[in-house]
Amino acid sequence: MKEYLQRQENLLPQSLPPLASPLLGWYDRGARVLPWRENPTPYRVWISEIMLQQTRVQAVLPYFTRFVEALPTVESLAGASQEVLMKLWEGLGYYSRARNLQKAAQVVMERYNGTLPASYEGLLELPGIGPYTAGAVASIAYGLPVPAVDGNVLRVFARVLACEEDVLSPRIKKEFTRMAAQLLPQDRPGDFNQALMELGATVCLPGGAPRCGECPVRSLCRGYELGIAQSLPVKGEKKPRVVQQRTVVVVLAGNRLLLHKRPDKGLLAGLWELPNWEGALSPAQTAQKLEELGAQPGEGTPLGEARHIFTHIQWDMTGYLFQCPPFSPPEGCVWVDREQLEGEYSVPSAFGAYRKQAMDRLDDTVT
Repeated sequence: MKEYLQRQENLLPQSLPPLASPLLGWYDRGARVLPWRENPTPYRVWISEIMLQQTRVQAVLPYFTRFVEALPTVESLAGASQEVLMKLWEGLGYYSRARNLQKAAQVVMERYNGTLPASYEGLLELPGIGPYTAGAVASIAYGLPVPAVDGNVLRVFARVLACEEDVLSPRIKKEFTRMAAQLLPQDRPGDFNQALMELGATVCLPGGAPRCGECPVRSLCRGYELGIAQSLPVKGEKKPRVVQQRTVVVVLAGNRLLLHKRPDKGLLAGLWELPNWEGALSPAQTAQKLEELGAQPGEGTPLGEARHIFTHIQWDMTGYLFQCPPFSPPEGCVWVDREQLEGEYSVPSAFGAYRKQAMDRLDDTVT
């Protein structure tokens, strides 16, 4: 076993080829213009990096602009209400990221007088900040020579090195981080880290579709040379998602919509949702559930099926619309009008298909 492990460790070279010069030249010529790059304060870089986790740049842009306009400082983020914070984050998903942002902001106010710590170790101690985010903020905002290895970088390195091992294994991630640290130009660590991310996001694409003809480091890429770049990186099999059936209802009383607040812990903790129950319920079963809330529902109208995929769970949903006479909402529920739904109450994107249908019907009621 020992000899086998030693052979595995020797599969990777000790260092990467000299990527810095061609990569930085390419980055200087055509890097995307992004708001956090134009004004890379520690706060703005931090917010952008948290938003960009598992989310495309184009999707993040409007959220980032709205967020930093509403909460432009660590102090304003630390003191924001949960309702304001969740509404600003509505639609981005992974709501625990927003909660950790605020927890970290409160720590920064208490320990660092409102300024993010200018060290990798200090950043790493903050809630919600892992090695990648700490490296990104330290290098981009503070110019510290620290690597920032995310999924884009893992993919680029796997192809450059023609590495056919699991890039998500702790050993490979550790090795790639060590190699990235060796490559860092001391005078431009932040630009180099961003250039690597940019290459992975725009050229060395995931899903077996690298644009090798546009790559500034193609001549240094072992995967391209061997013709195997499209098959890389190799990733271990993920556990299958748990599939859950749920029934979702749009409950309207005149021009108001019924919302329910989720528990403070667990999936989508503390967010507002459309009332829903486990299982694929019939209209009659759903009406009975509403009666238990105090409603006098009419006949339910089918709203179709929808699916939402979380990291480890998949919701397969059946939706119904019920028009009801007004009734006192039970504990944990509120009636909201269209303006409140748009401006105050955060309903996660898991309910997006039915939220849109609710908005359409609220519009019809208003007109």
